[in-house]
Amino acid sequence: MNEIEPQKRTPKRTPERWTLDAVDSFDDIIDVRSPSEFREDHIPGALNLPVLDDARRREVGVLYKRSKHEAKKLGAALVSANIATHLREALADKPSSWSPLVYCWRGGERSASLVHVLRRVGWKAARLDGGYKTYRRLVRDALDDAADALEFRVLCGRTGVGKSRLLEKLAKAGAQVIDLEKLANHRGSVLGEPIAGEQPPQKFFDSLLCRALRSMDAGREVYVEAESRRIGRVQLPAGMVRAMRAAPCVAIEADLEVRGEFLMREYRHFIEEPPLLKTALDRLIPFVGGATVEEWLAWCADGATGAFVRDVLEKHYDPIYLRSMRRNFSGFADARARRMESLSDAEFERVAAELARGE
Repeated sequence: MNEIEPQKRTPKRTPERWTLDAVDSFDDIIDVRSPSEFREDHIPGALNLPVLDDARRREVGVLYKRSKHEAKKLGAALVSANIATHLREALADKPSSWSPLVYCWRGGERSASLVHVLRRVGWKAARLDGGYKTYRRLVRDALDDAADALEFRVLCGRTGVGKSRLLEKLAKAGAQVIDLEKLANHRGSVLGEPIAGEQPPQKFFDSLLCRALRSMDAGREVYVEAESRRIGRVQLPAGMVRAMRAAPCVAIEADLEVRGEFLMREYRHFIEEPPLLKTALDRLIPFVGGATVEEWLAWCADGATGAFVRDVLEKHYDPIYLRSMRRNFSGFADARARRMESLSDAEFERVAAELARGE
């Protein structure tokens, strides 16, 4: 997952009040929680240097129920050994002026232990008061405000016009872009799948989205793709949904034949793997009926993939798209239309350059 990194500004001292800007101001951010806690969510860009891994943390917890003293003694030995390893390995090349921020779950003993040692070395280490719980509250509070502060331009268009490809070209042309499907690691449709690997947990998606929103210049428009509330298993925050649905739209248009050819290239993995295609199409049975899905599968088995793609567009994707856009996006009726004669790289670059220039 690509993470948008803020510009680092080394603080002179621990801030009196924690904000996301204050969190971003340190040279590095160190998360000392266990790997499982880190996977659920973490500050984007943070280093995971656990002072106790998952297995050892459970071991200390079990022992604590029998003897607090023995558990603390074991925990101290394990934490000390892990900190020594981090000093010899991950932190070995840090300069004397290094200023890291350290956090654990609640800003307690785990982060305090590492901060104490780092300060004894001479580094300007700070502990995040309240730990991850403070950070999570800051993210929740910031998401709506960050979305409301931006001027979005929503790319809309029927399935197969290449909205995600156009977003990539817009970014290369110098426009501000937030690719929600890339952050969610999912293509967003019923036939979609994670782009590479698994989707992020909801909390980490929130963190990535918050970082992306806060990296934008509020004085310039920001392009996003029209999305529903959910992208795969993750959900957009209410403020983001509200801001997108009130924003002006840009309608990307292309003929059915052109869209069909594009989708056959983009979703070749489904067509070439019948079990994968059947699993995906079975999710459409409540919308188009079992007989239609069986007919589509038969066409694909006979090699009539072009007819299948065009039919699934006409019978499912196009009608549901139009209903959704008319119901949810107030700017859709007055959307600026951009006609794509083909879905080639050159055509995407042409349209992206025009939009980036404000045409």
